[in-house]
Amino acid sequence: MDFAIILALLPALFWGSVGLVSSKMGGTAPQQTIGMATGALIFGLATMFAFVLPNGFYMGMDVWVVGLLSGLVWAMGMAFQFLLFKQMGVSLGVPLSTAGQIIMNALLAATMLGEWSNGAMWLVGIISIALVVTGAVFISKPDKAAAVKSNFDAKAVLYLVLSTVGFMLYFILPNFLAKIGYVSETTRAAGKGLNYMTAIVGPQGIGQFIGALIVVVAFRETSKMVEKPALKNIITGIVWGLGNIFMFISAANPHVGQTIATTLSQLNIIVGTFGGIYILKEKKSSAQMKAIVFGTILVVVGAMIIGNIHSFA
Repeated sequence: MDFAIILALLPALFWGSVGLVSSKMGGTAPQQTIGMATGALIFGLATMFAFVLPNGFYMGMDVWVVGLLSGLVWAMGMAFQFLLFKQMGVSLGVPLSTAGQIIMNALLAATMLGEWSNGAMWLVGIISIALVVTGAVFISKPDKAAAVKSNFDAKAVLYLVLSTVGFMLYFILPNFLAKIGYVSETTRAAGKGLNYMTAIVGPQGIGQFIGALIVVVAFRETSKMVEKPALKNIITGIVWGLGNIFMFISAANPHVGQTIATTLSQLNIIVGTFGGIYILKEKKSSAQMKAIVFGTILVVVGAMIIGNIHSFA
């Protein structure tokens, strides 16, 4: 296998492992969020001081605002995703969260960003979303005949919606603020987009940490933010940061590009789903396993089609 493709697969490995690592590290959702944000902050500042500033990338006030805002909403998404994992487990939480993000990001790219420019793209996009939705239904399907029950209740739906909204805003804000002119096209397009997306990582890390502090205060767990579980979850943030760095490397590689890199990163659903079952020992009945496997395949196929939708332009 080509070395560039191996590197492009690493984000899926690291991002898919976030739920597994955080579950092993333990702690409450706010502790996991602040710990992970601390690790992300370390990576963000390292990227800024070791790469962005030495290379003279533009870092004006607009870049700082974009980074801070996207980091703040990321913290919201992460906190509710951890609550989702605790409610229904990593093996169900990861694929449902990923499916929600794929659907919302695709729809917002099509509508707010105007990236679906013709009928063929809309047709393929709708079919892809239908595959993802169908996959999510199979993944979350309870087995009423078995003793193993799904925890996909009203609380889980709320956590799923709020985490999806947080991550959706995190992903779309950098491009949306450029689309409406807050960030100039010159800034956004520099280095084929890599300079801008890399420059916001440092401010983003600061926003993630501030957002995590807000989460801790909101959950009234300020006394727990320096306890061992929170400190251990810094490892979770470093795992996430490694995925982020390899995503940037792959997107900048002309032999891979943004589309393939983003598509391959969606394979994190496989790592998270089956890691939860086989590593965290989350029990599933035979019928549930069949539904999860089938649903996961549908989500992956749908994600790959969406990731390559611009080939239909």
